[in-house]
Amino acid sequence: MRRVKLDRIDRKILKDLQADGRITNVDLARHVGISAPPCLRRVRALEEAGFILGYHADVNAKLLGYEVTVFAHVGLASQAEADLKAFEELVGSWPQVRECHMLAGEADFLLRIVAENWDAYQRFLTTKLTAAKNVSHVKSALAIRSAKQLPGVPIDDEPAPQS
Repeated sequence: MRRVKLDRIDRKILKDLQADGRITNVDLARHVGISAPPCLRRVRALEEAGFILGYHADVNAKLLGYEVTVFAHVGLASQAEADLKAFEELVGSWPQVRECHMLAGEADFLLRIVAENWDAYQRFLTTKLTAAKNVSHVKSALAIRSAKQLPGVPIDDEPAPQS
């Protein structure tokens, strides 16, 4: 990956692509104020530099049969690096786990898990998660509703001043 120093146009490109990954290059170029060929070169440079990790569709979980979202705080018996990596690899093999974050504090990991219903989550919890090697405890929090879900990060048009 080559290093890219982000200017105002790069930031606008990232902001627009984050909001709409399906925007055409022509529309993107028009919106950021440059012509299409340099816009495409900039997008490719941003991809190569690792600023753009990929593109995806935001699908409706409920329409696909996933009625339940649970946030599980998971504690491990051992926090040795090999044990942390082993848990992360195991979690990576479970399609119900949509996010896995290692934490500092009382729990070692926070997982976002989707399930068809509460019974399906309980089966996953008892047959996979709590049964997993090195898991010492799990605290589950059922999401009732989501008031805000934004992808990515806030992107300002201008970089923050360096102090």
